[in-house]
Amino acid sequence: MALELRQSLKLSQQLIMTPQLQMAIKLLQLNRLELLDTITQELQENPMLEESLETGKDQPVENEVVESDPMREVTVEEKINDDIDWSNYLDEYSSSGKTTYEAERKTAPDFEAFVAGKETLNKHLLWQLLMTSPTEEEKEIGSIIIGNLTKDGYLDTSIDEIAASSGSTLCKVEKVLRVMQSFDPIGVCARDLEECLLLQTGYLGIDNTIVVEIITRHLNHLENKNYKAISKALKISFEKVVEVVKIIQELEPKPGRQFSDEEPHYINPDIFIYKLGDEFIILINEEGIPRLRVNSYYKKAIARGGKLNGDTKNYIREKMRSAAWLIKSVQQRQKTIYRVTESILKFQKEFFERGITCLKPMILKDVAQEIGMHESTISRVTTNKYVHTPQGIFELKYFFNSSINQIDGEAIASISVKEKIKQIIENEDKKKPYSDSKIVKFLKESNINIARRTVAKYRDVLHLLPSSKRKNF
Repeated sequence: MALELRQSLKLSQQLIMTPQLQMAIKLLQLNRLELLDTITQELQENPMLEESLETGKDQPVENEVVESDPMREVTVEEKINDDIDWSNYLDEYSSSGKTTYEAERKTAPDFEAFVAGKETLNKHLLWQLLMTSPTEEEKEIGSIIIGNLTKDGYLDTSIDEIAASSGSTLCKVEKVLRVMQSFDPIGVCARDLEECLLLQTGYLGIDNTIVVEIITRHLNHLENKNYKAISKALKISFEKVVEVVKIIQELEPKPGRQFSDEEPHYINPDIFIYKLGDEFIILINEEGIPRLRVNSYYKKAIARGGKLNGDTKNYIREKMRSAAWLIKSVQQRQKTIYRVTESILKFQKEFFERGITCLKPMILKDVAQEIGMHESTISRVTTNKYVHTPQGIFELKYFFNSSINQIDGEAIASISVKEKIKQIIENEDKKKPYSDSKIVKFLKESNINIARRTVAKYRDVLHLLPSSKRKNF
């Protein structure tokens, strides 16, 4: 069989992501802090891009940067004067001012030295261990115990494993463990909840009472609030059981909780919605986001003309395009977020007026059709974007939820149903909490028809206990 080469023409359609489109999509799905990091990085890497610090009348507003100052693509015919010292300018532009910075740094105080770091559970226990003047072997065992504690302060390994790791005997490990179980916070280094509570009762001097019997024998009934079973088993009055349970409830089931290193996450909203009179106003949060423009030096240099070699020409063309794309993409991002928020406000106006119980069912397709965009674009816009409203701060995705049919009238949002269930439970008599079936009846009275298992499902999502465990005596 002979092989031969042939040339043929073929037409085909192909979806190609241009660099400009890729940048626009990337910026669209970034939250506000990520956008700021991206802009800062581009300002550092692209000499054609600069931050505008002027705020006078001659300075164009951000939405007019490209229109009021159009940028032409750099072509081969455009020239720059030969007398410009490019290397000197680029060196000066890239300089970080090291000399000045170092001089200031020598005289400036180290502010980190004035910030108190939060003590961790491990450090707190290690300090107490060292205060007991341990031997090297005891120090090794103690370090292994500390290293195997959970964030709640429980020992997450067996005595046998600690002995094998340290090369010590079981008796020695148990001795060190008993010492460490007397450390602050009381109950730390326990192997389970029962041991944790017993360590605390021993410290408080109530280890020879009915409290210990309930902890050691009826912890499951205590968890399920089955106080009648405890009363019958211990042959004591129901009132006595309730009294003892109140003592146990004062104990700490998670002794390591106070040393948690979890820091609160503060939300900086991307959009603000204010109500002025009868109208709502949408404002994009642009605080801290630099106003961008093309470097005026390069624009003037190109306008004067001059000779450029091939590499310089390509470099300038690439950076000019990148700067223009970034400016346009940032503007397009802000405009798209505004349009999506405006559409959400239109669909969910009752929510902004009256609260969560008035939230309507809505899907991405509703907003996509309203503003003429694809659903994937709406999904990118609403991801990790937060809006400050008269009802609180919400993620934009919060407004998209499934619907539940009402007995009469339009459908209602599932989030609204959850809020109604939460309100019913919050307003119930704590001595006679409502069962799921009772909550179903209350919802039907509010024109909401859902099954009991759906109520149980929503209650679990809201982290609300069943009626048997919500009961207070």
